Amino acid sequence: MKVCVTAGAPGRDAPMDPRFGRCPFFVVVDLDSMSETSIANPNVMATSGAGIQAAQEVAKQGATALITGNVGPNAMQPLSAAKIDVYQHMGAGSVRDVVENFKRG
Repeated sequence: MKVCVTAGAPGRDAPMDPRFGRCPFFVVVDLDSMSETSIANPNVMATSGAGIQAAQEVAKQGATALITGNVGPNAMQPLSAAKIDVYQHMGAGSVRDVVENFKRG
């Protein structure tokens, strides 16, 4: 299973970013191998449609779950269509912390 976490920088030690469409990075963690891939979000400065384009990028990476702070209604449609479960996390912490909490349930 691959989990995508919105982040302020690349890597598992990066702080989680509560924004979805305009977060600087997506960190995709494979829960089986704990390998990680960091993807710069090309939609950070988009004038419109950042959430939809971000949802398409997360789907392209093969994530089945997304952990972020807030997802707008326009982005929820493509996430739902791609069968990506969305988990809201409003606290602080690193990507590593968020993934560990997710694994614990």
